[in-house]
Amino acid sequence: MTRKIFYLALTLLSTKVDAQVRLPRLVRDSMILQRDMPLKLWGWASPGERVRIRFQGKQFKATTAANGKWSVQIPALKAGGPYTMDIEGNNHITLRDILAGDVWICSGQSNMVHQMSLHSERYASDIANAMYPDIREFRVPVMTDLKTAHEDLEGGYWKAATPQDVQGFSAVAYFFARNIYQLYHIPIGLINASVGGTPVEAWISEEGLQAFPYVTDIVQKNKNRIPPVRQQPSSPTADAGMGKWYDTAYVPVHWRPINIPGYWEDQGIRDLDGIVWYRREIEVPAAMTGVPAVLRLGRIVDADEVYVNGQKAGNTTYMYPQRRYMLSAGVLKAGKNLIVIRVTNNTGKGGFVPDKPYYLSAGRDTLDLKGTWQYKVGGVNTAPSTGNGFSAQNSPTALYNAMLAPATTYAVRGILWYQGESNTGNPGAYASLMPALISDWRSKWGKADLPFLFVQLPNFMEVQYQPSESNWAATRESQRKTLAVPNTGMAVTIDLGEWNDIHPDRKKEVGDRLALLARKMVYGEKQLVEAGPLVEKATIDGNKIILSFSNTGSGLITSDGGEPAQFAVAGADKKFVWAKAKIEGNTVVVWSDAVASPKYVRYAWADNPDNPNLYNREGLPASPFGIEIH
Repeated sequence: MTRKIFYLALTLLSTKVDAQVRLPRLVRDSMILQRDMPLKLWGWASPGERVRIRFQGKQFKATTAANGKWSVQIPALKAGGPYTMDIEGNNHITLRDILAGDVWICSGQSNMVHQMSLHSERYASDIANAMYPDIREFRVPVMTDLKTAHEDLEGGYWKAATPQDVQGFSAVAYFFARNIYQLYHIPIGLINASVGGTPVEAWISEEGLQAFPYVTDIVQKNKNRIPPVRQQPSSPTADAGMGKWYDTAYVPVHWRPINIPGYWEDQGIRDLDGIVWYRREIEVPAAMTGVPAVLRLGRIVDADEVYVNGQKAGNTTYMYPQRRYMLSAGVLKAGKNLIVIRVTNNTGKGGFVPDKPYYLSAGRDTLDLKGTWQYKVGGVNTAPSTGNGFSAQNSPTALYNAMLAPATTYAVRGILWYQGESNTGNPGAYASLMPALISDWRSKWGKADLPFLFVQLPNFMEVQYQPSESNWAATRESQRKTLAVPNTGMAVTIDLGEWNDIHPDRKKEVGDRLALLARKMVYGEKQLVEAGPLVEKATIDGNKIILSFSNTGSGLITSDGGEPAQFAVAGADKKFVWAKAKIEGNTVVVWSDAVASPKYVRYAWADNPDNPNLYNREGLPASPFGIEIH
């Protein structure tokens, strides 16, 4: 009898807990609500439960439906705050520090993910001076679902742009928000739903993919897929150097020379995934001792541990952060000092990324660390790969279902999108998938003209000195053509990339260029020149091509004062050759004596074009393009 009473009490307790009013994760303390439009506030409770909301001196009431959902409509708010909101059902919830402003969805892959902390070397002052409590970011946790769209997020909090919390903000999104806030002093909310290395298909709903049967077939197959067991990255079975090779008493035997920077696969260590130790003795002058020092080691692929005179200076577990290790006063000594670096590489080329800073500084002195070091292999990864090649986060609809669908009820001002690297393998398909994404999201948010601002891919990989084919260029062209979709804007970044880094450091310029687009499209600065020149049409005059552009602003120029570079032309055979070019007013005349009847013209068509120098006088670069002349 006692056991029955216990279970009855437990059932009643569970029923009471289930009856509690529950809010979506986005609706919480410190949230920013979209100004100037009616808002929907929603949540869950027990069927038939009455819910009452008190906000801004008004009351709103709802009765929970049979499916456990309730919602109320709140009239449009003016920008401002902070406000308090009380929600009452069988329980009471008070939400504090609410602001009304503009909310932007920030999505895409790793260049939208990249936090301020990963660029702390360049933006140390921006981080230290981030005193913008009215700029807030909600970081959506990475989740996937192959089958159904979620109603709520798994976690997340609204955080303000303060020196401590801004380090977790998307750098691109933060600089966008700061630019807008400094101009208009309107609270800016950033809902950051982005995941590194992901294709556009993962961010589109199942309904939005109906025009792509080859993708929807994958969606259906994945619904029956048994989720794979998460595999841990394979690692070397042992590290021969651990515990002794960084010791100052260790005497190196059979170490070989190697250069920093550089990858070990390019210096005689072929196809090695594992651990390689680097060591070097340097002479430190007395003036650099007795004071704090900074050891800058660029970027290392993948992970590292650093030791100075036998003491651990720090470690980094993945490839993307800049390495900057602080040494306390007393670590360095006058005369010989030993630096030892343990590098772990899991796949691909391991080592030190070129064209990054490698030096030791203390006081007013700096010692260059580039050059010859000694190395020894500490361990080789011999474990076979156990993965089956399946990635949930790269699967169609998976990220939309878990990370975007729960946010589509939350009113927003617009979208910021930085993605495309993972779709460069099929640029032609991307030309259709990008408009499909925009249409899908506009449908889900119920706003046909929702502003959609995106970043065109920057320059990357080795510079090409001859006309050549390029998937990166073709993807940029697909992005440029997406501008045919109304109320879209594209930030050109062909001058902001790095040949050796798919995550270029200059994130502020990207955010600022997105802000220029928003200022004109969303904030009403109609006379603003918001982007660089965009090719509009091409006409033929003998063997010359006359190119007309929009967004010429105060006029076309070249960034270096020379003739326009990186133009190529071809006849019907599509064999491109470099062309001469000159600016005439708001047109560019292009020709080659080797092509009597030009049929095609390209500008900056390469992975990493050499000196694409066409700009408008406002300092904004022209978009690369490739067009056929009709």
